[in-house]
Amino acid sequence: MEEDKKPAEAENSAAPSPTQPSPSLDQPTEGQDNGNEAAAASNASPIDSDPSADSEPVKKPSGIKAFIKKVNIYLLGFILLVVLAGFIAAISFFNSKKTPPAPNIVNQNLTQDQLKQLSNSNSTIGDTGQTLTIQGSAIITGQALVRGDLNVAGSIKLGGDMAVQNFSAAGTSNLAATQIQSLQVAEGSTLKGPVTVQNDLTVGGAASFNKPITANRLTVTTLILSGNAVLQVPNHIAFTGASPRRQSTDSSALGSGGSASINGSDTTGTVNVNTGGGTGRGCFVTVSFNRPFTSTPHVLITPIGEGAGQTDYYVTRSTSGFSICTHNAAPTHANFAFDYFITG
Repeated sequence: MEEDKKPAEAENSAAPSPTQPSPSLDQPTEGQDNGNEAAAASNASPIDSDPSADSEPVKKPSGIKAFIKKVNIYLLGFILLVVLAGFIAAISFFNSKKTPPAPNIVNQNLTQDQLKQLSNSNSTIGDTGQTLTIQGSAIITGQALVRGDLNVAGSIKLGGDMAVQNFSAAGTSNLAATQIQSLQVAEGSTLKGPVTVQNDLTVGGAASFNKPITANRLTVTTLILSGNAVLQVPNHIAFTGASPRRQSTDSSALGSGGSASINGSDTTGTVNVNTGGGTGRGCFVTVSFNRPFTSTPHVLITPIGEGAGQTDYYVTRSTSGFSICTHNAAPTHANFAFDYFITG
């Protein structure tokens, strides 16, 4: 019976199960699978054949790390900066809408003892490295001393006098009425309005005037007219100075009891002649200048009176003086004169 069953079981085992697929030609059979697994087992390394390595699961990265790997880090930084700037702008906007609190100014009253203590002592606020800032106005009743430089950013208005030892203005200064005891101008100066000098005016260098000069009295040492200059004198010209000296007279020309005198200066004057009896040829007078000329001057003689016209007069001259002479005898007991004009 058992033998009869075994062939039947063998047939049943050999027949394909309805639930299992029939082996195809491409798939290896069970015997072939065993052979392939044995060959792979013989060729595999010890590490690959480790059963514990085959049993560990492969770790997958977390979602945040995978997101960071996918997104650019620079883009994230830019977005963060934009968000931060918007946050700061929002805070500034809301703060600007707030009403600033009213300042609470507290007045502090000082007792009489405290005032006496301040008046009898020097109070020091801060040191040289600190700055005292006063937001409001300040009134100083007494004197104020600034031991360092004083810099004023605005205008300075003085209700009284200002005493300055040294005053230096780098820019433009506009002064309405200014009284200066001593003024020294190092560079050029321009005076646009009239200038009145109530005392002496001394000019050490050259002076140039483009307009006419009006002076009640003008005293110069040397007057030089340059170029095509024209000297116009609408009134009289007077040459003043000390009278020259009468050096000598010739009795033969004046005659017995005759005399001669001089009235004038080194430039112009008159020689008065009074003849006596027995006149002859000779020089009526010899004149010496108070100040000699540098070269022989020009002497112009004009006879005055009938007696002067009857003489044959002539002149001798030098740098130190001149003489008026006659070639013939002058009329006796006559009064006449000679005018002279001398130029260098």
